[in-house]
Amino acid sequence: MTFSIVGRSADGAAVGVAVASKFLGVGAAVPAALVNVGAVATQSYANLAYRPQALALLGTGVDAESVVKGLIAADDGPVSHRQVGVVGATGPGATFTGDDCHDWAGGVAGDGYAAQGNMLTGPGVVTSMREAWLGSAESLPYRLLAALRAGDQAGGDRRGRQSAALLVVSQGRGYGGTSDVWVDLRVDDHPDPVAELGRLLTMHSLYFESPDPDSLLALDGDVEAEVRSRLASAGFTGTALDDELASWAGVENLEMRIVPGSIDPLVLAHLRTVTQAGQ
Repeated sequence: MTFSIVGRSADGAAVGVAVASKFLGVGAAVPAALVNVGAVATQSYANLAYRPQALALLGTGVDAESVVKGLIAADDGPVSHRQVGVVGATGPGATFTGDDCHDWAGGVAGDGYAAQGNMLTGPGVVTSMREAWLGSAESLPYRLLAALRAGDQAGGDRRGRQSAALLVVSQGRGYGGTSDVWVDLRVDDHPDPVAELGRLLTMHSLYFESPDPDSLLALDGDVEAEVRSRLASAGFTGTALDDELASWAGVENLEMRIVPGSIDPLVLAHLRTVTQAGQ
């Protein structure tokens, strides 16, 4: 009773899953991903053992289609009610929908992706996801979200909305470069979970990603004067501007966007917002 997409970035460096459902906390059950290996979504009468099993098979070099066949062949449960999508580090994705999954149920797969869903309003949900995926050139988290949003707008789960999740892994892309988990966001119970997931992803990008080097503003002239003034109004009055800006940014959870001698326009915008009352 879920729709999802598993996908790989164009450069092969990232893999992930986006999923939504009329189900509490879908992110705790459906998605799994491992850097440089692949991603899997298990749903309908989900077999959560598919997650480690699929990743283990992908890790030995088994292609996505063979992984799906292996999962189904080894499952002694209600296979006709299962649904699963798999994508590896290379090659096309693969999807399976059991004959007894609730209508509408089905999936599509191609190079680097697989989209699937069950108990949907119709096949247009999956078709819209595929079109959005193929039409997007954004980074993998936003590309997966675009596909999920398209499926939601096409009708999504015919029972309604409740939860959504996004999981993306890429080597060293996690917080401070100390993790491979690039994005791990969950909306467990919300009237509009896909929209809320989009809001959280925007916040995640602000707080946990590094700035575009080409966008940085030099901390001199009018920019320096404004930043000093605004930091002073927030209680950061030291003479070393880089140090004071970094200290303030740490309080605001923006430390990932600090570059000595410069300021990220997004950081400046946030500084303006939080100090506006004092200006």
